[in-house]
Amino acid sequence: MTVQADILKEIKAYDTIIIHRHQRPDPDALGSQAGLGELLKATYPEKKILLAGSEVGDLDYLTTMDDISVETYEGALVIVTDTANAPRISGENYALGAKLIKIDHHPDDEPYGDLSWVNTEASSCSEIIYDFYEMFKGELTLNAEGARLLYAGIIGDTGRFMYPSTTSHTLAVAADLLRFGFDAPLLNRQVSEMPFKVAKLSGYVLQNLQMTDNGAAMIILPDSLLQENDVTDADTSALISLPGQIESVLAWGIFVEQPSGCYRARLRSKGPVINTIAKAHNGGGHPLASGANAKDMAEVEEIFSEIQLAISEQ
Repeated sequence: MTVQADILKEIKAYDTIIIHRHQRPDPDALGSQAGLGELLKATYPEKKILLAGSEVGDLDYLTTMDDISVETYEGALVIVTDTANAPRISGENYALGAKLIKIDHHPDDEPYGDLSWVNTEASSCSEIIYDFYEMFKGELTLNAEGARLLYAGIIGDTGRFMYPSTTSHTLAVAADLLRFGFDAPLLNRQVSEMPFKVAKLSGYVLQNLQMTDNGAAMIILPDSLLQENDVTDADTSALISLPGQIESVLAWGIFVEQPSGCYRARLRSKGPVINTIAKAHNGGGHPLASGANAKDMAEVEEIFSEIQLAISEQ
């Protein structure tokens, strides 16, 4: 029996299923979490299907979370999507269920759960959830809302099909999802739009971007700047791809100062592997898209030096 068949068997066996995803959610975290939720609700209307995690902020056009008591976890199946390691799971009660399943597309460096399905070749975890539906199409039902959510996750993690993770299979999945008839143009606008207050920071990023001759770039966003513009750390995710639009930039980091004085690092690359850098600095992720943490400016500079080294060694 395959792991996918094992997962379906467990889903059938439980009356209550609680689905988690990672902290600081992006469209794929929510798309895979809520997309799986819609898939299971449409297939098993008699079951209690719940979404767990922190508030989703300005991604509430995708979905919102349920209010779940600790008691609800007793005897429940817990599924975690799009989350590489247990410390990043949003919702502290994930371990209280009867069984835990991991479904993910990040490198499986820190396995967890009683069952685990990890496909690092997938563009997104939402693509994996669609594959699950396709494998058991005779038994599972996907509705238009589920398709909308999975499509959102795919376009979010592929940069609307611009990133190297996009494959012919990814495009075939997207085409199949579009047949469900949701408003794809609206969804594309929602995923790409940003508030004016965040858009104004685009000018700051471009004017203050530090660049090296070999294609490394970095920008520091001070906490004072965020407060002055009424922008949160989560809001700055809309700026991640901006340095990559510059032809000469090969890899870059956006360092967002936290109120405590440490820095959240968002790392991206057009080729050089940067997730090894992230892992060395309390983070991780994909080879070309990762996150890390720096305790102070000295560690920020260290990370930037390592980005430059990764470029020179490619």
